This record gives sequence, C-alpha cells and structure tokens, in this order.
Amino acid sequence: MSNLMVFVDHRDGSVSNVTREILSAASSLAKELGVALHALVLGDSGAGDCSGQLAEYGADKILVAEHPALSTYLSESHGEVVVSAVESGDYSAIIFPATAKGKDLAPRVAASLDTAMASDVSHLEIAEENLEATRALYGGKVLVRLRFTAFPAVITIRPNVFSAKKTSGIGQVTNIDVTLPMPEGYKVKEIETLGRKNLDVSEAHTVVSGGRGLKDPANWRLLEDLRDSLGLEAALGASRAVVDAGWRPHGEQVGQTGKTVAPRLYFAVGISGAVQHLAGMRTAQIIVAINKDADAPIFGVADYGVVGDAMEILPVLTEKIAELNSEE
Repeated sequence: MSNLMVFVDHRDGSVSNVTREILSAASSLAKELGVALHALVLGDSGAGDCSGQLAEYGADKILVAEHPALSTYLSESHGEVVVSAVESGDYSAIIFPATAKGKDLAPRVAASLDTAMASDVSHLEIAEENLEATRALYGGKVLVRLRFTAFPAVITIRPNVFSAKKTSGIGQVTNIDVTLPMPEGYKVKEIETLGRKNLDVSEAHTVVSGGRGLKDPANWRLLEDLRDSLGLEAALGASRAVVDAGWRPHGEQVGQTGKTVAPRLYFAVGISGAVQHLAGMRTAQIIVAINKDADAPIFGVADYGVVGDAMEILPVLTEKIAELNSEE
C-alpha cells in the first residue's frame, strides 16, 4: 500500500486533540504497512510552526501550504490545495478529523478525486493487508466494517476514539507552492469566539449530560448551574432522546450517533444508559450517575451513583461544589 496522509486541524499554532489522536493511530498503521505518514498543514504565514507537535505524534513528513487565501477556512480554497497535494503524491488514504471543518472538506475532496469515502469512523485496522474501517449505521444500532477497493480512500475519524500517544516521527518539513486567487464574492470579516459556554463537548475535561429523566427542557438550568460550578473546562451534553425531542441541539449529543467524549469527569443525569449512549462516553475516567431507577444500566458503568430525583440532588450538589471552590 501507499503512504497515509492526515489533514491537520489547528488554530493559533495549536494542533487539535483529535488530530493528535488520528496521527497516533495512523502512525501505528503506517508502521504496520511499512509506509510513511504525512501530515498536511494549511494556513497563512506561520501555519507550519506547529510542525514540531506533528512530529511528536508520528508524522514522518509534514507538508506545509501557506497562503493568505488560506488564513480562514473556505472549502473551495482548502479543497483545491488538499486535492493538489494528494495528486502530487502517492496515498492509499487521506484521513480527516470529524470536526466541522473535516466534515465539510472531506466529501469535497472525495468527490474531486472520484474515490471512496467513509465518515464518522470509530476504528481502523489492517486485515489481510487491506485497510478496513468500522462505523455505525441505522442510528447506531449496528456497526459495519468496510474494506476499501478505491484509492486513495477518504476517511473522517470521530474525536476521542483513539488515544493521543507521543510516538517519534521523522518530521521532515516540506513547503508546498500554492497559487490561489483571493476569494471573490465574499470574505470573512470577523471571527468571534463564542466563549466557554459553547465549549465543544468532545473537547471538554468535564461533561454534564442530561436525559429525559429531567422531564422538561426548562430544568436544564440545573445542569447549567452545575456546569458553571465546575469551571471553564466543563460543557453540557445530552442523550439522543433529548435531542430528538428538540430539547437540546445536536451538537451536544453524546453517543454512537452523536459525539464521542473522553473527559476526566462525566455526569449522567436522568440518563438510563442505552448501549448507544454508553458507546459515546464509556472511556470517561470517572462517571457519576444520577437516576431515580436503581436498575438503570448507567449504574453498571458508573464509578459513583446516586439513586434519587435529579431535581432535588442537583441544587445540593452544585451548592456543595461552590462551597468547596470558595475555600480554595
């Protein structure tokens, strides 16, 4: 097989955690196949400053494309550069993080290359010298294993399904010549940071998730209060039932058809623990479950469990955490 390429998701000189996870996994696959792992970085002047981070997680070669037209993400310009880089090399797979940027860019690249694509992949392996990917179908009710027959395959990987492990790569940096017109018809005037209350649940160190056991979307204020008491690295999550009911946005959904999370601390409040939800949060370091049903499956994976009414428990828990914070 040919080399592997990973598209790098980065901001302000820092590589996203999901990119580190993908590089670690792809590095292992590349070594098993006896091929090289290339990382592709796009951006304005200085984008290549993150090359050292990429080498730490297994990149043998780092392809850097710097151009003013790449300073902000636009699918047309980014897609053109990615396709050009792929066609200039020899690759069996192009791997993107399943982030907003990756989910937008990967299909465009696959269509331009007229090749196969697998999205939201949760596992990659080599079987009989072939690259195989596993992903969920039918609302997470089944897992399907795909074997690629068209190359280069285009793949998006869910965050938090692989561990980000440092593994030394060669880290040779190669600059790519880019000739792009500046975008016409529209331009990015301003980028506004939404703040800590919009922290992506897949990136949070602490996740407070709620389910139908909260009875009413108005009761989410109790989860918000708990989230706020837990610090800047805490985010809200939700079960699929809650999202399907229109109580919460899909971006907060945790589970096989939502986001996979791996926080240090995970609160499951009013969540029964369907297998699809467990698949998205099982790797949390500490799981705290609050549920009225003592037989709820969530208690089978919880490190700590409280059987009772969340509406009574949450205010007390939030108040106690606030007291502890004030003592520090």
